[in-house]
Amino acid sequence: MRAIAISGFKNSGKTTLTALLAAALENLGRRVAVIKRVHHALDLPRSDTGKLRAADRAVAALGDNEAAIFWSGKVGFMDIFTRLSADIVLVEGGKSLAFLPRVLCLHHEREAPDLAPNLAVATYGAVALPPLPAFDQNSLTELARLVDEKAFLLGGLDCGLCGRKNCAGLTGDIVRGAAAPEDCPALTPPSFSLKVNGREVPLNDFTARILEGALRGMLAPLKGMAAGRVEIVLK
Repeated sequence: MRAIAISGFKNSGKTTLTALLAAALENLGRRVAVIKRVHHALDLPRSDTGKLRAADRAVAALGDNEAAIFWSGKVGFMDIFTRLSADIVLVEGGKSLAFLPRVLCLHHEREAPDLAPNLAVATYGAVALPPLPAFDQNSLTELARLVDEKAFLLGGLDCGLCGRKNCAGLTGDIVRGAAAPEDCPALTPPSFSLKVNGREVPLNDFTARILEGALRGMLAPLKGMAAGRVEIVLK
């Protein structure tokens, strides 16, 4: 799956654009999912799910044609992303998600420095930010085609294995055409395996990449650390 963020401050049109862009991408034959970043409670206290929820308790709601899960505590972006099934995921909000390209919705040009314009592929709305291509409601199909071409997702580990300080560095290079998503080591097949008492523990690719990236990041500063097979024994 690929992803792109719709970034802007409050009342900048993010929700409107996300809905319109999702429909435009679906008209191009793409399956679309949406992640909405919010900074308030996800459910009304007096609703049925609200009555059932409590600290450290997850509640799932099952309908005939839909379902929802309310997790307690903080859940990471990748925890949600890997549970979706789509060609493109639109992330409404996500200013801090520097491993995603983005479309900017601006009230004024002076907002741009706080929205990482070096990670942007376009703007939407009345305020443009040259030389980024600008779109409005009359050019949604063209924006959908651009998003379909430019959307991508990095590992989000900030591991530095790509040679940049963090994922934002690689994201910016990809956006300006100086790198490709395949340059993210976290996206390559993991060369990581875990054995307990001689028996291999099955890991999905995502978990294996997280463990491999974390261990390599911790081991890299150690004297004598070099490329090659690494063996760790815990007793």
